[in-house]
Order: sequence, then structure tokens, then C-alpha cells
Amino acid sequence: MLQFPKRYADAVARLRVPSGFLIVLVFAWLSHPTRTSLAVGVPVSMLGLALRAWAAGCHAKNQRLATGGPYAFTRNPLYIGTLLVAAGLTIAARNPYLAVIFALVFLLVYLPVIQLEEQHLRRLFPEYATYADRVPALLPRLTPYPQKTSNPFRGTQYLRNQEYQAAIGYAVGALFLLWKM
Repeated sequence: MLQFPKRYADAVARLRVPSGFLIVLVFAWLSHPTRTSLAVGVPVSMLGLALRAWAAGCHAKNQRLATGGPYAFTRNPLYIGTLLVAAGLTIAARNPYLAVIFALVFLLVYLPVIQLEEQHLRRLFPEYATYADRVPALLPRLTPYPQKTSNPFRGTQYLRNQEYQAAIGYAVGALFLLWKM
């Protein structure tokens, strides 16, 4: 994975949420959905939302290292889910400029944030180094990582991680695309 200077990664981590509102405005302005684009894009986004939900339900942030559920296949299932949601919305919006914008955001914002989070996890969990050596950062393994403790999905953990906010945001975006069609 690309390595970013810490000052840059810290800056984009702080700007990630505020810049998201700007991206929403650009998305609204540039989207030109059709029935076909929605029929193709919505299932891709739903797959991403499902992956995010599964990951959030298996992840007790800063309490224990998540190595089960989707974390047995990739270290960053939440970000892969985000990428799938963005890809699906881009397909549904039917504008190639949005694909370029989302790709640049993932490359220039999310990858540095992933790097910062991994540094944090290495400090917090000594076993993270072994896990990171065996589980890829983004492209999933074909077989699950054998974990010592399971991280089963828990609805209460999903709620505690407030992942429902991503589902609400997605629903608003999908309804907007339906309206704009």
C-alpha cells in the first residue's frame, strides 16, 4: 500500500467528514440516473452496505482486535464496503466524472486514513502485526484467517458503532437518484 506522510494523513483524517458534504453536493449536481443505471448500481451499493453492516457488527473498536467475520478475509472490510457503496452510486448516477472523483477520494483520503488506523492498531494490539502479515489490507483472502477468538455479528455492536447512519445516508442518496430520474 502507498505510504503517506503523517502530517498529510492527519490533515485528511480531520477533513474526511466535512469534505464528504462537498462530495454529496457534487454528486447531486453531476448525477443523471436512468432505470438501467439504478438497476445495476443499487445492488452493488447494497452489497457494500451489507459488508459494512457485517463488519460493524463484528467490531468492538479499541476493545479487542477484530479478526473474525469479514475481518478474517480483509483488514478493512468497512472501507471495502464504502468503496462498493460509492461504486454502486457512481454506476447509478451515470457520470464518469463521479467515478474519477470517488477514485481520487479513496486514493487520497481513505488510504492515508487506513494507514493511520493501522499505526494505531499496532500500538494498541501487539498481535496486530501477526494478523497484518497474514490478512491483506484490501483485497480479500480466499480462505478465512484462523482466529483464536471469534468476533460474531452482534446487532447491539452494529448499533453501538452507529452503522445505521451509513444505511440512512445511502437511503437518502438512493431516494434522491430515484427522484432525479
